[in-house]
Amino acid sequence: MRVFLTGATGFIGSRIVPELLAAGHQVLGLTRSDAGSRPLAAAGAEAHRGMLEDLDSLRAGAAQADAVIHTAFDHDFSNFAANCEKDRRVIEALGSELRSSDRPLLITSGTGMGDAGTGKPATEDVFNLDHPNPRSASELAGYAMLQAGVNVSVVRLPQVHDTVRQGLITPFVAISREKGVAAYVGDGLNRWPAAHVLDVAKLYVLALDKGEAGARYHAVAEEGIAARTIAETVGAGLDVPVASLSREEAQAHFGWLAMFVGLDLPASSAWTRERLGWQPTGPGLIADLERMDYSKAAAAE
Repeated sequence: MRVFLTGATGFIGSRIVPELLAAGHQVLGLTRSDAGSRPLAAAGAEAHRGMLEDLDSLRAGAAQADAVIHTAFDHDFSNFAANCEKDRRVIEALGSELRSSDRPLLITSGTGMGDAGTGKPATEDVFNLDHPNPRSASELAGYAMLQAGVNVSVVRLPQVHDTVRQGLITPFVAISREKGVAAYVGDGLNRWPAAHVLDVAKLYVLALDKGEAGARYHAVAEEGIAARTIAETVGAGLDVPVASLSREEAQAHFGWLAMFVGLDLPASSAWTRERLGWQPTGPGLIADLERMDYSKAAAAE
């Protein structure tokens, strides 16, 4: 298939490109600049100029494709709710070009959407409309497109990591460096799920090739790593102390990250593994944090 990939030069998308090509697909990758076009060409993909704010450019890309994988997202979390609404508009624009066809649209969300609020790990069969995470806008848009006749499915992401980036833990490292302490909330036993970026890239391709309309897939290799363990590992890497904060103290300490840092978000991928045959093999989150060069991380921030 000819696949239009948004976020093709990003952290996850750039890993999806070679996986798609290895599976025999052609790739049309969204990029906003010549600088982004060059690595796509070097990888064997074709570049499509556009941006998330230019919905016509997204429709034009989707119109040229047999399938769409949407991974691009504006990761300015200080403006998270507005960016989730932007993602809703993007999904609607992409879906409008695929309506009444069997061409798949694979969108991206977070594993928190599968949290039923019972304290058990999030699962693929749950879509919690009452979850406080504004990312629900993405799945609501996908569901609306499914009802309109679009072949939509969802990949839900945990903290996606390597030794350079680790999802929300990357800004956690920056805050820990700035404040001189790696902190957690309360007893620090709240958990975050995780998966290595190369395993996540493989899952997107499996979901494209084997997926079902309306399905939700969890890119989860580790169901939940305790926040305290994460803080202790980052503290050792930065050589700063580790401390517990109350929820009130966490608001001042973490800023915008406070809305996430105390949440207990374990997630399962048992159904995804069974349906798609996905078997993650990459390093765990703590192993990547232990191997990270914190001096280079500082230079990149």
